Amino acid sequence: MRGAPMFLIANERTKLTANWLNALATAIIAAGAFAPMAVSIYGVPHPGLSWLLLSLLSATCFAFGVFLHVLGRLALRRLRE
Repeated sequence: MRGAPMFLIANERTKLTANWLNALATAIIAAGAFAPMAVSIYGVPHPGLSWLLLSLLSATCFAFGVFLHVLGRLALRRLRE
């Protein structure tokens, strides 16, 4: 991309970072929040965690996933025209 303005390269890097944060957020929510809920709904034996601890861990993973998603959205504010 010889001769391209530097902000185009910076924009692509910013989009890549935001995409990575969003993918990580999705994985954390899927593994940490939805998987334990599915275990409890379908009655699959779990590793002896109490319902309260399992709920707390799920809520924490969900909140952290949302936080990472918001960070990705904030990163997109750095895009320039």
